[in-house]
Amino acid sequence: MRKLLVVLFLLPILSFAQEKDTTLVKELKAEIKLYKTFNLEKDSIAIDTSLTIQDEYKYNYLRKDNFGLFSFANEAYLYNQLDFSKKNSFLLPQFGFNAKHITYLNNNDIYYYSVPTPLTDLYFKTVMRQGQSLDALLSVNTKPNLNFTVAYKSIRSIGDYFNNLTSSGHFRFITSYHSPNKKYYLHANFVGQDILNQENGGIVDPTQLDGTNTSFDQRERVDIYFNDAYSKLKGNRYFLDHSYQFNSGNSLVLKHQMYYENKFFEFIQLTKSDRLGEALYNSVNNKTNYDVFYNKAGLSFKTKNLGEVSFFIDNYSYNQFYRIPLETTYVSSIPYNFHNRINTIGGQYDFDHRKWNFHILMQNAISNKPTSNYEAFAKYKFDENQYVKISAQQLSKLPDNTFVYNQSDYANYNWLNSFKNEKQSILKVETKNKWFEAFVQLSNLSDHLFFYNTEEKIDSLVVKPFQYEKDIQYFAAEIAKEVKYKNWALDNRVKFQQVEQSDNVLNVPQFITRNTLYYTKAVFKKAMLLQTGVTLNYFSKYFADDYVPVIGEFYTQNITKVGDFPVFDFFVNARVRQTRIYLKAEHVNALFASKVNYYNTPNYPFRDFHIRFGLEWNFFK
Repeated sequence: MRKLLVVLFLLPILSFAQEKDTTLVKELKAEIKLYKTFNLEKDSIAIDTSLTIQDEYKYNYLRKDNFGLFSFANEAYLYNQLDFSKKNSFLLPQFGFNAKHITYLNNNDIYYYSVPTPLTDLYFKTVMRQGQSLDALLSVNTKPNLNFTVAYKSIRSIGDYFNNLTSSGHFRFITSYHSPNKKYYLHANFVGQDILNQENGGIVDPTQLDGTNTSFDQRERVDIYFNDAYSKLKGNRYFLDHSYQFNSGNSLVLKHQMYYENKFFEFIQLTKSDRLGEALYNSVNNKTNYDVFYNKAGLSFKTKNLGEVSFFIDNYSYNQFYRIPLETTYVSSIPYNFHNRINTIGGQYDFDHRKWNFHILMQNAISNKPTSNYEAFAKYKFDENQYVKISAQQLSKLPDNTFVYNQSDYANYNWLNSFKNEKQSILKVETKNKWFEAFVQLSNLSDHLFFYNTEEKIDSLVVKPFQYEKDIQYFAAEIAKEVKYKNWALDNRVKFQQVEQSDNVLNVPQFITRNTLYYTKAVFKKAMLLQTGVTLNYFSKYFADDYVPVIGEFYTQNITKVGDFPVFDFFVNARVRQTRIYLKAEHVNALFASKVNYYNTPNYPFRDFHIRFGLEWNFFK
């Protein structure tokens, strides 16, 4: 709430600051193409207020197309990773607690802005019960070369089931600057985030949802495992990226990037649960702290016709620690903190000229922790929206920290491991043209790390990290095609996945599909654009990973399959000037189901029928 008040306080100040710059307000009705957002790779996107089917897909808490992700019953709580090809892999070891990081904003989620007049972007959407979802952003250029952006995203929803509240806040302050001669560029941001979830551990007895007892139609009456547990992920990050080019044209460029981040994951349970095993106390309080400092310095030679050659060195230092007295630890051999420093050197070549784009990156560790990344791609652009691209990557990465090191008040969740690097080899071909959009990916995984419940039953969770020493081959193919006839359109996206492995370690659905039939027409003398239709989401039955709240991770299970059920959503959307209005009836077919047979994991039911509405509103002053 305090961060939201800061945003509201800054709005009039930033607006006033830009009003004083007469060079930017000569025309209040600037062309929409002049309002742009871009990332650090300088990929620029014009801000668009049109209403397309892609806007319908992006109208969610993540603010992006979530095909391949399957949301849990409560908004912004958890997401199944149906599409393994979209799973992020980082060269350097991460904090862990990965299930909780799906809504956490990383460096590559932050975009910068350039606007001729103040831009306001508002997102609002209702939730399951008692709350709302909001994302508000204000961006101003106080000068043509200096931008300030403040934003705050939040959600509160108690959900349908007992002890399943989600309450999150994400504050962003973003700025970008370039010198008048365009030799010096600076991008900086501060992001403060807190993600709180009540953790109910899933339902105890699935037969309560078989439709025979109507009292359980009130989902808060369904028995759940944990009545008084919750988790919290909180972090603050300070980021800076800047460069200086000595001359225009062919020239040397100095580059520097750094960030500092401190965060923690906390699991609190007022009454210990026998499901998780023996505990030190009747109440459990696990708090894992993490600090990381990253520095990267580079020098590149940039030419107009031959591209850019870069060399860099970086330093990645982190410390993960607990504040637990010695006499209260289960395993005295596990240290209070786990720290490391990794240094790498690398070279990079980028070429972007006319219709061709090439990229080559080679990076190796020079510290005592071996790690490496080699990647390359070649892209040919037929025009701005049509291309073909071939890419390859070979990655050897250190394990994330939760696999290596963990302390807990629960005896079963203490470990100190020594695992080998995970290795991945990826070959990918993709294309986008006027007929269809498609890609094919082939991956080989070695020394894959995963969590597994050693008890192999749902009412007892002794989840431990393991390393699979055999190779895993993963194949994926995806195609998307939209067919239009007059005001009607059918948008289709289908994905096929196949895993070759000796044991069921990596489990994914074989088929994922999304099909939308919709109608678009301008009404009320073309004052409003109306869009209405129905969307089918489906994935085939598979052994979905289950979730263990105490470490905020998904784990492999091979007991119960979920999936093989359709989810129909009916929507009516409209655009009036710069305002887009959304109304959706979610999971309509749940109204006609005699029992709940739709699950995310073996004991986490997917959401029931809901009607939700909201809007996106842009102001261009």
